[in-house]
Amino acid sequence: MSTVITDEYELFCAGVTRLCGIDLAQYKRAQMERRIRSFADRRGLTKLKEYLVLLGKDKEELDAFLDRVTINISQLWRNPEQWDLLARKVLPEFAGRARLRAWSAGSSYGAEAYTLAGVCSDALPGVRADILGTDIDRRMVDRARAGIFSVDDARDVPRTQRLRWFAERDGELHADAKLKAACRFEVGDLLTMRPASRAYDLVLCRNTVIYFTLEVKDALHARLAEALVPGGYFMVGSTERISEPAQLGLEIAHPFVYRRVA
Repeated sequence: MSTVITDEYELFCAGVTRLCGIDLAQYKRAQMERRIRSFADRRGLTKLKEYLVLLGKDKEELDAFLDRVTINISQLWRNPEQWDLLARKVLPEFAGRARLRAWSAGSSYGAEAYTLAGVCSDALPGVRADILGTDIDRRMVDRARAGIFSVDDARDVPRTQRLRWFAERDGELHADAKLKAACRFEVGDLLTMRPASRAYDLVLCRNTVIYFTLEVKDALHARLAEALVPGGYFMVGSTERISEPAQLGLEIAHPFVYRRVA
């Protein structure tokens, strides 16, 4: 017997899934519902079903909504201390190898993937970096493939790296061809993806899971950990942690960095 949904918020979530494939039910309800109702209120709409009708008939409104709920907040060299740690403590372990396989999970418009490409080139000369970036939002994936960023996106980029890796034209920063060659981008929903086992040396999933429920977050971390080779590294955001890392075959290697041991 199918379940009849009568809750207004659940009906809204089901409608959004039909519109764009995003399952808002996987996010913490209190936070997400509060945000969504505030979006609707700003449009003078008191009922979520009215807001859903608006989203269904107005593409610009739907795009604005997706920008808010998919948390497309990023920048080049975001959290510089994490990139410094990666360059000094993690990447040197891969020196001398032919290739480094990395995954930027929840890559938004590509800032993290391009940053990783630059950091790898500096820290691992002669090592080919193959970096996959995935994001649920097709619009962000298209932006990532273009490799074009705003000047504000580069506010934390060290001057030397900015001059080396980005050319400023018409007020925008264009990623160097070498960075673009290291990165590829695909549409992918982290909540449903089943990545190949032991496929990556490095997985970055930063500032992505904080809005997920605990059960969803733990299940995602388990799948991401399984995608690592033994000895591979998993970096989370500076406000995040992995619950029970040992159960996933992980150990803490550095602050916010885990190593797969089995």
